[in-house]
Amino acid sequence: MWSSKIIVINLILIINNTSPGVETEAKKNMKKSTLFSIAIIAAILITSCNNQTITTTEKMETKAGITKAAWGTTDGKEVFLYTLTNAKGVQVKISNYGATVTSWVSPDKNNKPSGIVLGFDNLSGYLAKPPYFGAVVGRYGNRIAKGKFKIDTAQYTLATNNKTNALHGGLKGFDKQVWEATPASDSTASLLLSYVSKDGEEGYPGNLKVTVLYTLTDDNELKIEYNATTDKATVLNLTNHSYFNLTGDVSNSILDHTLMIDADNYTPVDTTLIPTGEIKSVKGTPFDFTKAKKIGQEIAAAGGYDHNFVLNKKDSSLQKIVELKDSISGRMLEVFTTQPGVQFYTGNFLDGTISTSDGKKINQHAAMCLETQHFPDSPNQPKFPTTLLLPGQQFHSITVYKLSLK
Repeated sequence: MWSSKIIVINLILIINNTSPGVETEAKKNMKKSTLFSIAIIAAILITSCNNQTITTTEKMETKAGITKAAWGTTDGKEVFLYTLTNAKGVQVKISNYGATVTSWVSPDKNNKPSGIVLGFDNLSGYLAKPPYFGAVVGRYGNRIAKGKFKIDTAQYTLATNNKTNALHGGLKGFDKQVWEATPASDSTASLLLSYVSKDGEEGYPGNLKVTVLYTLTDDNELKIEYNATTDKATVLNLTNHSYFNLTGDVSNSILDHTLMIDADNYTPVDTTLIPTGEIKSVKGTPFDFTKAKKIGQEIAAAGGYDHNFVLNKKDSSLQKIVELKDSISGRMLEVFTTQPGVQFYTGNFLDGTISTSDGKKINQHAAMCLETQHFPDSPNQPKFPTTLLLPGQQFHSITVYKLSLK
């Protein structure tokens, strides 16, 4: 703006200093006309400069909050995509289909933005039933042996959708349902999702009311808060099934990520990935992540990781349990939870048959999961922490994924 003012002043000085001597009437009229023209030019220049300043300021500002976009329909219900943005410009996208985290974009150490979770940019990718990318799984996340469990004397039978076992809630679990969505406000990066699972759905007893609250903080934390109540005794194990690759590129394996899990014990499994009931020390085994090491260091000896780790935490307070680092991007992911366990899964069954929205094949070990949870098959394992939820009780848990640059 000041540069335009200087131009105008210089033009006026030039006119005042030209044609020395006695001014004729013609010269006076010409000067007036010229000054009037300069005044118009000055107004245009100043206005234009002011407008440019506003535009530049608007581009520099990051508008924190939440936006909503139509994303298609399924089962006769509308599906939407919500974009949560914090004050730093980090964005997390969540759909009310499956309460699914579809994208988490943040800058790496070179300030280049890229996505750190597997997902699709369209609903059709999820309707093709990928392996739970980013979804909330339930009513019972993880496996229940032979799809059967008892509550008192009542026997319940579930669909066996994972060989001989029930997995992640059944054939149409919470990941394939359309949830009700309520944004907190336009200026708050928070989204409340709710779902009512009816008595008998997928074989589970009781009308279960579930809410999941996602919040993206200005500290680059994705906070997930779960609540549930039932009108009949039931079992419940809720988790989020996001697949992480901190490099931001699925062409890079996660085997070079370094991982620390604060767990001295884990639950060994049989050939169908059902816990044997034993709680075993990780010391001297490939499952020892008490000190950070590369995921690929002993993965062959472990036969791939798809195991529940028994966290060292002694109560249900929110505590740090995991630290994941990647040297390529400089990113670090910390996980905090109130839950007693975490399922560490290294994408063993990813085989390249699924591709990202930009056409890259998602191969084995292209991403990994850190699913905070109660233990697999707890309804059939009396030594494990209970997953029983009774009428009058409220299930409540919190998990936080915090992203930073190291």
